[in-house]
Amino acid sequence: MDLTAISAAAVMFTLGATSPGPSLAIVLRNTMIGGRARGLACAVGHGIGFGFYAITVVFGLVILMESNPELFTFMQIIGGLFLLYLGVGMIRSEAKEIIQSEGKTKGFVEGFFIAFLNPKIAVFMLAVLSTVLDPSMSSDTKWVIAGMGMTIDTVWYVLVALVLSNSAMLVKIEANQRTLNVITGVLMIGLALWTAIKLAGF
Repeated sequence: MDLTAISAAAVMFTLGATSPGPSLAIVLRNTMIGGRARGLACAVGHGIGFGFYAITVVFGLVILMESNPELFTFMQIIGGLFLLYLGVGMIRSEAKEIIQSEGKTKGFVEGFFIAFLNPKIAVFMLAVLSTVLDPSMSSDTKWVIAGMGMTIDTVWYVLVALVLSNSAMLVKIEANQRTLNVITGVLMIGLALWTAIKLAGF
C-alpha cells in the first residue's frame, strides 16, 4: 500500500472539502431549516455523492465523462438549475421556528444531488490527484484513497452541521433567520449564474 500517495491525497481532499462553495451553502441551508438532524443528513448525503466521484476518478472512469462533453454539460446545466431553484426558495421563505429532526430525508437528497450534479468535483479531483495516482497502483490503495475522500468530505460537513446546530448558535440563527435565508439564497443564485456564464463561454 502506497502510504505516501494516501497521505498526499488526504491533504488534497481536506483542502477541497474546506473550500467554500455550493456544498457549504447547502449544509447551511438544511441546518437552518431543520436543525442538527437535517444538517447531518445533508452532510452524509453530500459525502456519498462526493464518494461517487472519488471512486470514479481513482479508478479512471472519469475518462468516459471527459470523452462525452454533452453529458458533462448536461450535468452542469441540471446542477445550475438545482442551485437556482434552491436559491429562489430560500429568498422567498419566511423565518420560522427550527424544528429538530424535520425533513431528514429531504436534507440527505439535497446533499447528495448538490455533489452528484457537480461534475466539476470529478475534474477537480482528477487534476489534484493526477500527481499521486498511478496506473500500476494496487487496487487496495485505490480503494483506500477513494474511501478516504468520501470520509473526509462527510466528516467536514458533519462538523459544520454540528457547530451550526449547537443551542447557542441555533438561537442566533433563528433570531436572524430571514437575513440568513436571503444571504444563502443570493449565494446559491450567484453560483447558478456563474455556472451559466461559464457554460456560455464568457
